[in-house]
Amino acid sequence: MSSAPTAAPLLETHNLSFRFGVRPILHELNLRVEPGSIYGFLGPNGAGKSTTMRLLLGLLRPASGTVRLFGHDLARHRVALLGRVGALIENPSLYDHLTGRENVEATRRLRGVPAHRTAEVLALVGLAADAHRPAREYSLGMRQRLGLALALLPDPDLLLLDEPTNGLDPTGIIEMRALLRSLGHEHGKTIIVSSHLISEIEKTVTHVGVIQRGRLVFQGSLPDLQRLQTGRAELVLETENADTCRNLLPNLLGGATVAGSGTLRLPWLGREHAAELAAGLVSAGQPLYGLRQEQPTLEDTFLHLTEEAVEE
Repeated sequence: MSSAPTAAPLLETHNLSFRFGVRPILHELNLRVEPGSIYGFLGPNGAGKSTTMRLLLGLLRPASGTVRLFGHDLARHRVALLGRVGALIENPSLYDHLTGRENVEATRRLRGVPAHRTAEVLALVGLAADAHRPAREYSLGMRQRLGLALALLPDPDLLLLDEPTNGLDPTGIIEMRALLRSLGHEHGKTIIVSSHLISEIEKTVTHVGVIQRGRLVFQGSLPDLQRLQTGRAELVLETENADTCRNLLPNLLGGATVAGSGTLRLPWLGREHAAELAAGLVSAGQPLYGLRQEQPTLEDTFLHLTEEAVEE
């Protein structure tokens, strides 16, 4: 029995490259964003995230390669395709002397969106109770949510958000995470959200792309990234004298790293190996104060990926 065909990606790029003058910025990016996913586009500052977002919106022209949205070439059908996309790039442009509601109304009229959407998007981003206040009185988090309300006006299928938590306080970050989860899981939006800190969005995204120096160094589901994390787990051993133990058990500990006078670290090879190591230490008459598995955090894995790209 044949398997069901894989759903076509909602957004994909093929060998997307960009230059600023003669300086290359992006190198043959092949992004793939599945329908209904929340795609975390991660990379250090200056890695090429914002440039990529502008290319996906047709604001920049690529040196080579293509962008396909909803199965169609963006270069050929830009106006029609972008009508199904909402975007928040950098800080939203707001009229500070107007209220939140008036800001949304002004954009709604310009875009020809039905009148009922104003109240809907304000409620969606949690600003209904503050819609009467001038935008100049809004906190940074409220301004970001108002910008998101503007992006949501045409009820887009795809949202592109460039560093939406940048500069927010912890409360604002938590509120934005909850809002993104709601938009994705409850309202069926596909979201691409860029960030330079995986710790900000790891509880939100379903898929991850990691960019460094304009190159895609990882792309896959969040579980795929977590498997990389597991593959770099270490066994940490605490004893009386690390050097003595390594000399007594060269077959088991020859490749271990001395992390302190009584601490050894080595790659995690499984529970059987850990048990064999414990038995060997006891047989050699060495005290065993601790034996544990340590896994890197997702942030550690992200840093490892980007550092590897720099070294290459």
